[in-house]
Amino acid sequence: MTLSDRNRELFYLVLVGVLTGVGFASVYIARKAEVSSGSLAYAGFFFALYLGAHVVARITVPRADPYLLPISGLLSAIGLTEIYRLGPSDAFKQGLWIVIGVAVFAAVLVGFRRDYRVLENYKYLFGLGAIALLFMPLLPVIGETINGARLWVHAGPFQIQPGEFGKIALIVFLAAYLREKR
Repeated sequence: MTLSDRNRELFYLVLVGVLTGVGFASVYIARKAEVSSGSLAYAGFFFALYLGAHVVARITVPRADPYLLPISGLLSAIGLTEIYRLGPSDAFKQGLWIVIGVAVFAAVLVGFRRDYRVLENYKYLFGLGAIALLFMPLLPVIGETINGARLWVHAGPFQIQPGEFGKIALIVFLAAYLREKR
């Protein structure tokens, strides 16, 4: 019996969910010598989040690579478990960013399900935007040095690393450019 790509993705996501639950439980056991429903609730929420992303991917891009979503879920789970080990409050903040990231992932899939190639028309804008975002922390007024690295931009109550968004813009630019030039 062979699994379809979407069912293979779901199978691997279930494995990631189990590993996440074991990771959170082991960290909590190491800290408090007991299993907490709170730590397992983190893992359950994490699994439900990626299960929702799987449903959106199943509907919008049925022929997509079945390994990318489980791998990103696994990497997120490992990072979140490590942060949870260092401080549960920091894990909550990081978890919030994971929720935002998965929501943006789902929105992009739904928004571009008809024709994602429309982004190719703006490849040079993405390239210029990537360069601007990568150099933004060097600006004297908004750029900020934290822990010896000048990677942050401080705008009002927000602090972001624009280089992270620049990397995404660079990927879109390179994908469109390389497709055009073959």
